Amino acid sequence: MTAVKRDRRIQWVAGSAVVLALLFAGVATVASARDDGTDHAATPAPRTPAVESADAGFARDMAVHHQQAVEMSFIVRDRTKDEEVRRLAYDIANTQANQRGMMLGWLDLWELPKAPAGQEPMAWMAAGHEGHTMDGMAGMGAGYRAHDGSLMPGMATRTELDRLRRANGKKAEILYLQLMTDHHKGGIDMARGCARLCTVKVEKRLAQGMVEAQQSEMDMMARMLAARGAKPRS
Repeated sequence: MTAVKRDRRIQWVAGSAVVLALLFAGVATVASARDDGTDHAATPAPRTPAVESADAGFARDMAVHHQQAVEMSFIVRDRTKDEEVRRLAYDIANTQANQRGMMLGWLDLWELPKAPAGQEPMAWMAAGHEGHTMDGMAGMGAGYRAHDGSLMPGMATRTELDRLRRANGKKAEILYLQLMTDHHKGGIDMARGCARLCTVKVEKRLAQGMVEAQQSEMDMMARMLAARGAKPRS
């Protein structure tokens, strides 16, 4: 075998290994979202989440919640030159856009609608999988009235977003940090609800990760507000 042919054979084998690795990674991701095990003979096939389930409800609602966080982060990026705030906004936008893509991908995988008719936001937090109220969960998001574009707890109103768009410099930084703190509070409550009620393991892990990451960011934002002579809204 010539050296050229040998080099081509090595490249082909290496390329095939990369393709197979990517293929296996994709299969693993799909299996995780479906909560599959590898021993299908030993375990029953997983049940796809129902449209009214906590798994589907959390994916739908948090995708909407995340979209506004991304929007606010892009707004403040153009309203301040402060590198600390711009860096935080970039991290939040990047993280939440990626997580939003994952959740919408799961809904596609489960063949469930992203906005089912007749279902109110947060309804999944007030009921268990069999339709019975879960202790300690009924009050989370219950009684919240959508208003001025704020669909769920923590979401900014259209009026507040317009104020952010008109603000500049320090005023924009303070308003963004306050609005995002409120946003994270609402998001953490939702994520805790999924950590308790969701059944898909990879989604429960994502929700718990959101709780921890957003709490850490809230602590950071409190320090950033204090440095600007402000504090979170009550």
